[in-house]
Amino acid sequence: KEIKVMFGTPTATFPAWLYKKHPQILSKWEDENERVFGGRRQYCYNSSEYLSYSLKIVKELVTHYKDEENIIAWQVDNEFGHEGSDMCHCEKCHHRFQDFLRNKFNDNIDNLNETYGTIFWGQTYNSFSEIPIPKKTITVHNPSLVLDWYRFRSYSLNSFAHANIEEVKKYKGKHQKVTTNLAGGFFDKYFNHQETANPLDFVSYDNYPVWGGLKEPVHNAQTALSLDFIRGLKGENFWIVEQLMGAQGHDVIGYLPRPLQAKMWSYQAFAHGCSNMLYFRYRGMNKGAEQYCYGIIDHNNKLGRKYEEASSFFNEIKEFGDLVDSPIESQVAVLYDHDNIWSWKIQTQSSDFDFTKEILRLYRPFYKKNVNIDIIPVRSDISKYKVLILPVMKLVDKTLSEKLEKFVSQGNTIIFSFRSGIKDKDNNIIFGKTLPSYISELCGIEIHESEALNDGQSCEVLSEKGKTGSCNVFRDICEITTAKTLYSYDDHFYKGKACITVNEYGQGKAYYIGAGVDEDIVSEIASEILIDKNISY
Repeated sequence: KEIKVMFGTPTATFPAWLYKKHPQILSKWEDENERVFGGRRQYCYNSSEYLSYSLKIVKELVTHYKDEENIIAWQVDNEFGHEGSDMCHCEKCHHRFQDFLRNKFNDNIDNLNETYGTIFWGQTYNSFSEIPIPKKTITVHNPSLVLDWYRFRSYSLNSFAHANIEEVKKYKGKHQKVTTNLAGGFFDKYFNHQETANPLDFVSYDNYPVWGGLKEPVHNAQTALSLDFIRGLKGENFWIVEQLMGAQGHDVIGYLPRPLQAKMWSYQAFAHGCSNMLYFRYRGMNKGAEQYCYGIIDHNNKLGRKYEEASSFFNEIKEFGDLVDSPIESQVAVLYDHDNIWSWKIQTQSSDFDFTKEILRLYRPFYKKNVNIDIIPVRSDISKYKVLILPVMKLVDKTLSEKLEKFVSQGNTIIFSFRSGIKDKDNNIIFGKTLPSYISELCGIEIHESEALNDGQSCEVLSEKGKTGSCNVFRDICEITTAKTLYSYDDHFYKGKACITVNEYGQGKAYYIGAGVDEDIVSEIASEILIDKNISY
């Protein structure tokens, strides 16, 4: 009677008879081969048959248990979009994608052709039925088409997710809440996580600082960033329903958490907004695909070190219930945009580019100073913040630029990094404006030349005070209009050209970090900003 249950709906897996009866429910790889029965999440989000069966079993299950007092929450499905399940290339997805575009462009193919610029490379379409799925081809597909394909993938997943969430809400008991467990690796997935989270009563997360095959855990700042991202989806504290305890791996086993390291990660999670936690797993499985995902108790079924570690953590944290339930107040926020992230995936521009590394480049210096940071979508309300960080935000339209200008003019601070503002929301370079386009005046710079730094290339930078450093990945050659140079390039051809600038705009400041600079340089700028904005650290 003391145990309360979060009950998971079973739609992430399905029985063999269902796929045998309806083989069309299976999703397909890019080569059009089916993802055969045997793993998990092999279903296509656009399968009407699978949606129908899913809603049927959800209705029966939730109705049966709606009055069960000890079932306090429903977890819908499991790790939507994880392990590549957010991508499918079947015929159903192809036709639905064409319908998606037909609806977006008001059934006017000329509008699509004009927006995409399909006259280039002879890609003009006469009807929506001619539009392909952007599978492998010679060279590359139209970047506007690919961005809409990724938007469609997000629409497909969230349509399925929302239908299931609403079905649970329709039949659940009044005392029961609804959530779903989100997996990590947000910036490598093809769906908008905030849209997934919107109808949930609370957000849940599966927190794995290390997993199968890794020699060591990811940097603690990356784990913190993930926790801040989850908290930012609804601007509320969240649950962790899978917290790593033992070594993990389906086939290749990863790093074994050292004694008290899992406990440390647990404390880190609560410090970043976790309010309830379940460890994965209680007891190790001795059959099936996850035999090497170890838990609190291993296959010997005996209590040991990990059991004592988990017990000690829960005995300690329960004394701080009011503290862990309290909201986290931040004066610094990192803004992200799924469209922008996908645009980078479509055209990385540098062989060394990785979005997660770039967001960490600007996040980590503030994190190391123990500053609370919100990770929020770009369309969020920003009025409560003093500092905004926009890593590699290459998609900036006029609406967003005006929002940011107002923010800075009121006495606040923004940090941009390289390649900001180069494209519009259709993934096209903005015509007739000098880079960084709509934020050029805000930043007080113009950019006429840029270059990728590929395969480990780097170049030297020099501060106005004589401090040296280096940069990699990419660099913008910044020309000053009203800004002040903080760091300039120190190579033969571009010696003295600005790399990092700050511009006073209204009552505030806009920083532009025009290259992938060393972390200690960003840390120096972070310190300057925190002191200027009177944010303690």
